[in-house]
Amino acid sequence: MSRILLTGWFSFLHGEVTAGDELALRRVEDLLDREGLPYDTAWSPGYRPQGLHLEDVSPSRYGALVFICGPLHGPLIEQLHSRFSHCVRIAVGTSVIEPEAPAATGFHHVLARSGGHGPPVLDLAASAATKGLPPVAGVILTQGQKEYGARRRHSVVADAVQDWLSGRDIARIPLETRLAHGDPHHFGTPEQLMAVLSRLDAVITNRLHGLVLALRAGTPVLAVDPVQGGAKVTAQARACQWPAVIPAEAAGPAGFDRWWAWCLEQGRAHAAEHRRRFLEAPDNRLTDPLLGLLKQVGTTGHSGAPV
Repeated sequence: MSRILLTGWFSFLHGEVTAGDELALRRVEDLLDREGLPYDTAWSPGYRPQGLHLEDVSPSRYGALVFICGPLHGPLIEQLHSRFSHCVRIAVGTSVIEPEAPAATGFHHVLARSGGHGPPVLDLAASAATKGLPPVAGVILTQGQKEYGARRRHSVVADAVQDWLSGRDIARIPLETRLAHGDPHHFGTPEQLMAVLSRLDAVITNRLHGLVLALRAGTPVLAVDPVQGGAKVTAQARACQWPAVIPAEAAGPAGFDRWWAWCLEQGRAHAAEHRRRFLEAPDNRLTDPLLGLLKQVGTTGHSGAPV
């Protein structure tokens, strides 16, 4: 049985690798595995540096080339036809934009999802197997707050968090607490942000309001104080009685791993209790004195010298 080379836009050095591409590829790989058909998959070195790369493939090893997913368009696909001219070339789950273009006509068989001779066909990614869904984390980081001067460790902490996340199977959603109207990159109201926070498995943040609002939503939070010696994030974690806070000096994989596991295993119940307490028994230690001062102003017309 001649060997099969699986390719797609995920194979090109500057090609695009989408989640749909990889799932469509898995669908085909699973099919070939079940049938015992030998194959290799060619990956872009930019996406899988340790994988088999199209540039390093010896075409003579293969009797068939399969191109999976994406549009049949452009010179990169035309080059495949030339380089693998001896192979039976099949396109599957693809979109045919120009049926008469060389990129499309170079295939011996085109099993299109759309643009072919028949009606549209369900995309391969729709029924591809997944490996179990990872936890979803909102990531709320700041590199600002220059008021802390030489104590600032914001960039170091943010880089440590991002490096740690890149090596973990965690679905990451970058979030911002700053609001803006008419800006698609920011929420327009606090409720929009809260709607997202409440649907997450956990939040990772170096911001005070990232900590408070996550707990307000009932979502566990791994907080990292970005200021050397501790500042408002640590103070607020103490006020909230929330244990999962890491000082800037200890920002690293060991602490992240420990508290991330705690957030997923125990944190949800603790966060739900915090939400209940925030809403049902609010802390009045700031609002009661404020109200007293304002009533005093209303009675006397002024509050005297600043305290």
